[in-house]
Amino acid sequence: MRYIPQVSFNSDDWSTRHSVLTTARRTAALVNLLADECPAPAEVADVLRTYGETDPIDLTDRDLAGMRAAAALLRPVFAAEHADGAATTLNGLLRDHAGPLRLTSHGGSTPWHPHLDRDDDAPWDEWLLASSCMALTVLLWDRQRPPGGICASPSCRNVFITLGSGPERRYCSRRCATRERVAAHRRAQSAEQPGETR
Repeated sequence: MRYIPQVSFNSDDWSTRHSVLTTARRTAALVNLLADECPAPAEVADVLRTYGETDPIDLTDRDLAGMRAAAALLRPVFAAEHADGAATTLNGLLRDHAGPLRLTSHGGSTPWHPHLDRDDDAPWDEWLLASSCMALTVLLWDRQRPPGGICASPSCRNVFITLGSGPERRYCSRRCATRERVAAHRRAQSAEQPGETR
């Protein structure tokens, strides 16, 4: 089961639900969930709702297949060790999969905001790839470093968004960091006790 971080924002505040950071976090959550062989449409819809999308969210098997392909294209952005690598990957995705920048209000139902998909009725995979590329591009532009990473835990490999200017983040969650610290501690204790047989 994939770890989906909980987000907290005022669900009535449109700008918070659709901020660059919220969109980037949604991207990471979907890349993680869609890495599973067969995520259930309801699980994907729940993640979309968690990050501010509104009902109805009707996903078909074809939608999920396209979204899985889009998520696979986005994973290398998180794998980039330096801003240059992330920028090169994002430039390729923007060139090959995004339309021209446009503003939309979805027929007056939302505030004006930018989109890179071809129209308001674009398929889910096109929307995921275009909106994710835009958010990850803005984060790279703002911070001049890769927008995220891949968990260093060999048993995990989830992607995550990096925040702040502190030390480099290596794990997707405290749970993974703690598990790896405990495993390292146990290995160190075993190494300090020579002569014991197993």
